[in-house]
Amino acid sequence: MHFNKESIIGEVVASDYRTATVFKHNGIDFCCKGDRSIEQACHRKNIEIEQILTELHEATNSNSTHIHDYSSWQLDFLADYIENHHHTYVRKRIEEIKPFLEKTALVHGSINPVLIEIRDMFLASCEELTAHMAKEEFVLFPFIRKMVDAKKNNAPPPPPHFGSVENPIQMMKHEHETEGDRFRKIAELSNNYTQPSHACNTYRVVFSLLEEFERDLHMHIHLENNILFPKAIEMEHELQAKLSN
Repeated sequence: MHFNKESIIGEVVASDYRTATVFKHNGIDFCCKGDRSIEQACHRKNIEIEQILTELHEATNSNSTHIHDYSSWQLDFLADYIENHHHTYVRKRIEEIKPFLEKTALVHGSINPVLIEIRDMFLASCEELTAHMAKEEFVLFPFIRKMVDAKKNNAPPPPPHFGSVENPIQMMKHEHETEGDRFRKIAELSNNYTQPSHACNTYRVVFSLLEEFERDLHMHIHLENNILFPKAIEMEHELQAKLSN
């Protein structure tokens, strides 16, 4: 993919995930706010556009071969992957992080009150993400799979109970933005997960896990916002067009 200042960030990352490192390094949100152009993001961050374009060129001309072409995957397969990989990861890590974070806030919170704020924000995120994933698994993803089946079998689209697939998608994207903002705040409060020299092992582990959790969340949201959701909307339009013909 050829990049220029008008390229949409989400589309850039969707075409080659190696570019995500460039945006992450420069503090540019490629998942929740991936609908902006490179020019818009650079202007907001006061970054030279040519610098970003150069870094993108270097990143995509590396010899890395371990790249999934997510954009080429069938939508039902991509939905399965998100559910089996990212949803499973979130549930597993929540159960691991919560007790560590509780202990760290209890032991060190009186000296470093920011740990109590981080704990409370993470617990709120756990609750919201759990409900969010359930809505995807029981409502949105099954409908996307039904659309894929309809397209394969040249059948009419399944009747949605929510008007259009765009309606739950907009809700999911709004919730993604909420969690993206929450983790930006957690990163800020933790000084980008910097571990103090006096930190005990639990303190160090919990910051490492939170940082890993945020990285996975970015990828998780990117796959949905920039690939799965727009392709699902496009597929629904295609099926409706066939039906009207």
